[in-house]
Amino acid sequence: MNFFSSCKTTLSMIKFEHTVFALPFAILSALLASSGWPSTEKTLWIVLAMVGARSAAMAFNRLADHRLDFLNPRTRTRALPAGHVSRVFVAIFILASGLLFTYSAYRLNTLCLWLSSPVLLILLLYSYTKRFTRFSHLYLGVCIGLAPLGSWIAVRGSIQLTPVLLSLAVLLWTAGFDIIYSCQDVRFDRQHSLLSIPARFGIHTALGISYALHIGMLLILVCLVLVEGLGWISSLGLFLVAGLLWYEHRLVHPHDLSRVNAAFFVVNGYISILLMVTLGLDKLTN
Repeated sequence: MNFFSSCKTTLSMIKFEHTVFALPFAILSALLASSGWPSTEKTLWIVLAMVGARSAAMAFNRLADHRLDFLNPRTRTRALPAGHVSRVFVAIFILASGLLFTYSAYRLNTLCLWLSSPVLLILLLYSYTKRFTRFSHLYLGVCIGLAPLGSWIAVRGSIQLTPVLLSLAVLLWTAGFDIIYSCQDVRFDRQHSLLSIPARFGIHTALGISYALHIGMLLILVCLVLVEGLGWISSLGLFLVAGLLWYEHRLVHPHDLSRVNAAFFVVNGYISILLMVTLGLDKLTN
């Protein structure tokens, strides 16, 4: 397989298009921090930092779970276990993505550069969390929640209440939809001593926990709107997001997980974009 084919396969393997989950929150945070549009250069390096960090983390996850993915009937057709791309190429891809993230952080400001290495370690550690804690879903939430926090630091060079609230909302949102996604692997996780909330408490209880986390997300977003003094556009956005979350939970039932992918990939992509557009537009017109 040539270089370009390997790149294409690797990007498909890490679901590169799903950068949409975290990127809108990073852009929204930069917009709130700037009280308007950040500079084109700043926006470019924030986007490249996001792409580098997520690509490194996702590729490392596939490399770390190579053996497990081969054993799991749901994942054994992925590129690595199926032999469509080599482990060496994926390792090189991880290194290149990590360097892109670090260089982008350097171009943003000194604090971003200093934080880039510990942040990258936090992101890579996620791949092993199911081996020692059932709360890996919350850890994933922390990882994705770093996006708006980092974006705010990139613009202001400090931390305030607004990015903390936005990061907490992202944390709860991510943990909630990751619990839904993990319901597909309950039997496999139990057989291979992997830890997750669905494997520990069962699918019915896990879906209830996911629902509670998403309610918590909405409450935190309400606090964010109040802190930022946003208006009716943001309120409309939160109302629509609440409807999408309700729909997401309607798609999945303890005895019917056939629509998990629609709940996980499609609905959550709309949620992140909708929040970016409505809260961002509100800030721009406020």
